[in-house]
Amino acid sequence: MKPPKQSRIPQAVAMILLASALAASNAGAQAKPVSADQSKPGATAEADVRKLLNEFLAGAQQPDVKLYDRFFADDVVYTGSSSGMQTKYSIMKSLVPPKEHDPIVMFRAEDVIVHMYPENNIAIVAFRLVMDSDDHGTVSTSFYRNTGTFLFHNGRWQVIAWQATPVPPMAKQKDSK
Repeated sequence: MKPPKQSRIPQAVAMILLASALAASNAGAQAKPVSADQSKPGATAEADVRKLLNEFLAGAQQPDVKLYDRFFADDVVYTGSSSGMQTKYSIMKSLVPPKEHDPIVMFRAEDVIVHMYPENNIAIVAFRLVMDSDDHGTVSTSFYRNTGTFLFHNGRWQVIAWQATPVPPMAKQKDSK
């Protein structure tokens, strides 16, 4: 015995709606951009590293825990300008708000050189760090040569090694050439 026609119509409509929904779902999935491979740096890797460096230096005078946490990898090895070794833990522990009478300090990078090694997810950055200090009207500028190793992992760049070396005052002119 044949089922009545009216029971076939809703089934046919349901099949058409289901097919339409699946087609729309597939079309929507294809229209969305495919997420980038989070294990490899993208085409803008060098620009990303430069941006990260500049953002860090612009805010480094403040004890912004999020900024420092974002910049330094958990296993960073940092050799400071006084030759002391630091870990991320010791760096984070040293972040304290400036006191009222502390000098105002600003940092910037000059002569930035970036060497990219995308096959290893590494970028080596060398630059002259300029530190301008205003100690209640007494303005001074210090220079350092910094070299950092950035690793791309977990979808972002972070510093895994850092070296800061003060530039002696007499070497400023030679260093700038």
